[in-house]
Amino acid sequence: MICLTSQKNDAKLISEALKVLGKENLALIIHGSSFPSAEGEDTGFGSFNSDAGHSLIDYASGIFNALQLGPAGKTKSSDSSPYTGTIFSGNPLFIDLKQLTEKKWDKILSETTFEKTVSENPKQNTGRTCYSYIFNAQNKALKEAWENFKNLKAAKLKKEFESFKKENEFWLENDSLYEALSIENNNDYWYIWSNDTDKRLLNPKTAEEEKAFSKRINDIKKKYSDEIEFYKFCQFVLEKQNEETKKYALSKGIKMIADRQVAFSDRDAWAYQSLFLDGWFLGCPPDYFSKDGQAWGFPVMDPEKMYNEDGSLGEGGILMKNLYKKMFKENPGGVRIDHIVGLIDPWVYKAGKKPMCEDGAGRLYSSPEHPELKKYAIAREEDLDWTLEADKEKRVKSLTDKQIELYGRLVEKIVIAAAKECGLDKNAIVCEDLGTLTNPVDAVMKKYGLQGMRLTQFVVPEKPAHPYRCKNITENVWNMVGTHDNNPIATWAESMINTHGGYLHAKNLVEDLFADADNKDDIIVKLTQDKEYLTFIKLVEIFASKAKNVQIFFTDFFQIQETYNTPGTSGDQNWSLRLPNNFRELNAIDLQAILKQAILSRGKEFADKHSKLIAKL
Repeated sequence: MICLTSQKNDAKLISEALKVLGKENLALIIHGSSFPSAEGEDTGFGSFNSDAGHSLIDYASGIFNALQLGPAGKTKSSDSSPYTGTIFSGNPLFIDLKQLTEKKWDKILSETTFEKTVSENPKQNTGRTCYSYIFNAQNKALKEAWENFKNLKAAKLKKEFESFKKENEFWLENDSLYEALSIENNNDYWYIWSNDTDKRLLNPKTAEEEKAFSKRINDIKKKYSDEIEFYKFCQFVLEKQNEETKKYALSKGIKMIADRQVAFSDRDAWAYQSLFLDGWFLGCPPDYFSKDGQAWGFPVMDPEKMYNEDGSLGEGGILMKNLYKKMFKENPGGVRIDHIVGLIDPWVYKAGKKPMCEDGAGRLYSSPEHPELKKYAIAREEDLDWTLEADKEKRVKSLTDKQIELYGRLVEKIVIAAAKECGLDKNAIVCEDLGTLTNPVDAVMKKYGLQGMRLTQFVVPEKPAHPYRCKNITENVWNMVGTHDNNPIATWAESMINTHGGYLHAKNLVEDLFADADNKDDIIVKLTQDKEYLTFIKLVEIFASKAKNVQIFFTDFFQIQETYNTPGTSGDQNWSLRLPNNFRELNAIDLQAILKQAILSRGKEFADKHSKLIAKL
């Protein structure tokens, strides 16, 4: 019987085995809020900046060389989803309050307040975040720290604060102004503010409005000057802690990979509303997760604001490039782009309608027949397969090199260009291309050699050429068994036991991983009946493949059989799962045994060549 549990996972042997298998990166996927807490420090939200966060980095060091984080933007009071966070401001919930009680921060937070914040956390030590509690409690604690910071005599911190404000003025002024207006209007959701002027304060339509709005801005800044400075202070503290953590991680051989969601937050939609397409939202067409599609409600960048007539970046393009430059600068490990199709070939729908063809939805750049979207079309009518509906992946059947360049100009002129200006290259870009992958997206990724993803849990076993099947997985991808949107692999394996689908998966796994075995039928039977063995082999599969990069979600590595997020649903269960504080005592997967089997699965000749390593593993 295969045992998934390991008490060893020798870092040196693991590193050698990964090298033999041609793996350049092994990343642990864990969102910031899912980091554990140290004893007596559980405030209700995880943070990579905390002592426990650094402890997890220590644990990962030598086994992993990267941590794939989730989006780190500021979330709103009513929604904990990190994928609705701000594009520039960081989430103050990631500030480690404990540090503010220490000498390096001149003890601007009292130990009493910190201990009170911990003791009143209703989900303390439960392995769950307590979002509604900590959203308010963290803010209260930070306000105390701010009051004490203002009275500091230490010039160093204050000088750093002034430098931070000046360096980040281009986004910090807008975001802090929004905070003041949220207080003024008693809500941080600007769409329901009663003051119409405040809704459009940065989007005047006439010279008269511009003058009146400018006066309103000055009045608000004067009225809420302290609240605005407090907002900036929180961003300063967070960035300072983030930088210290990333330096610590790099010293341990760990790169931090950021996550850029396709969405713009409410705060961003307000600040840059003149750059968005009026009356349209970004969403997802009907798919595996939702038969009616997913109406995300995120604003869509106006194509006419992205580029000037001469092809140079317009106001919207400059905004996007500044965003990516900030991300690459802060995250030398790179950036994962969620829903890359949303950058290259986005699905848009009308406000108040469903994201379905019959309600007028379509692909922004691939709808030459659409009465309203045709002005933005890159694909021509003759490029379409008219037997397919507008939401089908392969509807655009042919493209010229020039058209591919137009589809890919955001990637080339903004994302890749931003990476290069920060001393990185296209390999610092991780593209989430799971699910819908239209022909234009596929063409752009091939043209620029971008790294996509392969999700082996979602392989379609009836299709021999399916891209998620082990034998079809190429080198230039990130391979994984699941992400934050999937069931843990052990749960998936349990659902496959004694089913026809499970048999089909088992048959393919044996063909791909046991080509030299004499007892193939016996292995198939074992895979269809033994959930632990099926789980083990599915983990072997991602390392046995040709993929140079591998990611493992923290639930799969630590064998936590709970789902982190269920797409298309909402509620406290989503986004709230954390790594338990005693994570070192959990039964992590036996990575050595998995890598040993992966080497064996490459065939007898390969295994014989590495027989000494196999014996050690």
